[in-house]
Amino acid sequence: MKTSLILTAIGADKPGLVELLSTTLAEHRANWQQSSMSRLAGQFAGILIASVDDDKVESLLKALDGLSSQGLTVSVVTESGSTDEPKGQSLTLELIGHDKPGIVRDISRALASRKVSVEELATEVVSGSMSAELLFKAKASLIVPQGVDLDDLQDSLEAIASDLMVDITLD
Repeated sequence: MKTSLILTAIGADKPGLVELLSTTLAEHRANWQQSSMSRLAGQFAGILIASVDDDKVESLLKALDGLSSQGLTVSVVTESGSTDEPKGQSLTLELIGHDKPGIVRDISRALASRKVSVEELATEVVSGSMSAELLFKAKASLIVPQGVDLDDLQDSLEAIASDLMVDITLD
């Protein structure tokens, strides 16, 4: 039998962190299945799913814990077994506007109140091309459950966009 593990890893960015993690998994015959990793503010941050034989779980967990001495902190959660994918319509949300606190909070609150799942979210702050003002950009992949009125969702997001003075596109 196999156990699926969800790992999060963070450490000061330096060459070799992915190799360190992948070597540790390979030494325990764990299979690297899916991942997303980034460099954020000088830190390496990643999340991944790996599967490993049940009899190797404990030794792998100990080895992963030992990576902290090499600058990589790894947290592990055993997959709960529920792999039900959210059902509904896939949409993409794109946002751009002047940067200010609360943009993600306000948009995510509107989505959560309608049970919309955020499957993926990427954000960044960039310098405006025509000015030195900072712009906040976001792109999200969403799953909108059946029964959610898309016009109501669009109206709600447009009202927030107006308040925040940002542009939102929902496709």
